[in-house]
Amino acid sequence: MSLDQPGTRPDEALRAELAAEMDAVNAVIRERMASEHAPRIPEVTAHLVEAGGKRLRPLLTLGAARICGYQGRHHVDLAATVEFIHTATLLHDDVVDESARRRGRPTANLLWDNKSSVLVGDYLFARAFQLMVRTGSLRVLGILSDAAARIAEGEVLQLTAARNLATDADTYLKVVRGKTATLFAAACEAGGAIAAAPDEVVEGLRVYGDGLGIAFQMVDDFLDYGGAGDGIGKNIGDDFRERKLTLPVIRAVAAADAEERAFWTRVIEKGDQHDGDLEQAMALMVRHGALEATRADALAWADRARIALRPVPAHPLRDILHDLADYVVARVI
Repeated sequence: MSLDQPGTRPDEALRAELAAEMDAVNAVIRERMASEHAPRIPEVTAHLVEAGGKRLRPLLTLGAARICGYQGRHHVDLAATVEFIHTATLLHDDVVDESARRRGRPTANLLWDNKSSVLVGDYLFARAFQLMVRTGSLRVLGILSDAAARIAEGEVLQLTAARNLATDADTYLKVVRGKTATLFAAACEAGGAIAAAPDEVVEGLRVYGDGLGIAFQMVDDFLDYGGAGDGIGKNIGDDFRERKLTLPVIRAVAAADAEERAFWTRVIEKGDQHDGDLEQAMALMVRHGALEATRADALAWADRARIALRPVPAHPLRDILHDLADYVVARVI
C-alpha cells in the first residue's frame, strides 16, 4: 500500500474495511450518551464525540477482533467502551489543562463549566464499565479496568511533573504510556481477548498498540516544533505556549548549559514568555539535536509496533495495521 496515493491512507482503509461495525459502534455510543434525567449529559458528550475525531481506538478493537476470527457482537460494545474511556479522559484533561480548544472547537469546559465536564466524564466512565460487563468476560474487564487505572495514574504523574525541569525522559515515557499508549494497547488487546486468541497473539496486539500509541504521541510532540499544520487543531508552538514538558524540551534541557537552562526556567517553569522565545527554543532544540532524537525515538517505537505483529495471524487488516505504524511516523521522515 502506497501512503502517497490518494485514498490509501491506512486509517482510511481501516475505517472503510470496518464501516459496518463502526456504524454499530456509533449507534451504541448515541444510545448510551442518552440520559432521561440530566439533559446536559448528551449535550456535553455530543459536543465532543461528534466533533470529528478519527475514532482510531475503537477501530483498533474492531480490527483486532476480526483479525482473530471473532464472530460475535461483543467487540462492538468493547469498541464503544474504548471510545467512552477516551472521551472521558479528554473532558477531564481539558479541565486540568485549562484548555480552551479541542479538535479546533471550544472545549466543553469553556462552553459549559468545569463541573459539568468533570461530572459528564465520570458518567462516561460509568457507561464504559456497564458496557464491559455486558461482554461477560472477566479477562476483558480486567484489561480495560486496568487501563482506566493506568490512565488516571498517568494523569496524576503528569500533574506532578508538569513544568518541572527536573522531569527526565523516563518520566516522560511513563506519562505518555499512561495517558496515551495504555488505551491504544488495551483497545488492541481487548479485541484479541474477546476472540479468545492465543496468548502470544493477544500479547502481540497489546505490544503493537503500546508502540503505536507512544510513537503517535512523540510525533505529535515533534510536530509542535518541527512540522506544518496537520489538521488536528494545533499550531506550531502550542505546547511551548502551554509550557508543556514534551520530549523535545526535555532533551534540550538535559543538554543545556547554565545560560540555556536559565532560559528554560524563565519560559517553562516561570511562564515568562516574550516575542522571539519560541524561535530561540526551537534553535536550542536544533543545536542539541533534541528534535532529531525525538524523531528517532518515534521511529523506533513504530518499528517495535510492526515487529509485535509477527505472531498475529495473516490477514488483510493486519497488513493495514502494519502500514498504520508507518503512517503515524511518516510526517517526521
